[in-house]
Amino acid sequence: MAAAQGHLSDGPDDADGEGTPSVFRQAVAGLQGVRLRPEIELDATPPPQRLAPYSYALEAAVVVDDEELADGRLILLHDPAGHDAWGGTFRLVTLVHAELEPEMAADPLLPEVCWSWLTGALEARRVPYAAISGTVTRAGSHYFGGLREREPSTRIEIRASWSPALPAKGPGAGGVPDTAAHLSAWCDLLCQIAGLPPGGAPEAGIVTLPQRRGPHSR
Repeated sequence: MAAAQGHLSDGPDDADGEGTPSVFRQAVAGLQGVRLRPEIELDATPPPQRLAPYSYALEAAVVVDDEELADGRLILLHDPAGHDAWGGTFRLVTLVHAELEPEMAADPLLPEVCWSWLTGALEARRVPYAAISGTVTRAGSHYFGGLREREPSTRIEIRASWSPALPAKGPGAGGVPDTAAHLSAWCDLLCQIAGLPPGGAPEAGIVTLPQRRGPHSR
């Protein structure tokens, strides 16, 4: 994992970072130093400025044999005043996408399967969460004219957000969510949508789809 210094959005009292709430600093620290699979490249990136008083963002890519199979962004939001729609003071927002073989993308159950990868990744890590919502979108491209030599391609995209629930004891019991566990679950989702086998011991019921070897060469 690359060293992630992080970026705080413009909040009411964080011009120099000194006024940033301690719970948010701890939540960001939880995102740093997480041990990742070697196929994942992860870095901090500037977060959006208007979603919450405080925010931190990471971008990641799954790279195998110097080719990118999937990529995504994970954003941590914090509003000390709380947010009714969140049911708390923290929210995680993500965008993940990858390119699939056209015949795989034609499966009518693909959106449900992809959504189950997200919820399944959180549940497999025993990460408490609430108020989850999002969309799964697939888009196919056919090429013509000067691009006719390219094979048809289909891209899958998952947009989602959820609230990291605070456990009664252990990490997060003091008002700070276990962001390290949420990041690990999110990386599991990235690897699954990239078509990689599960890391460690195989899990019963896990479904992976064959992938075109990377939408982007690096």
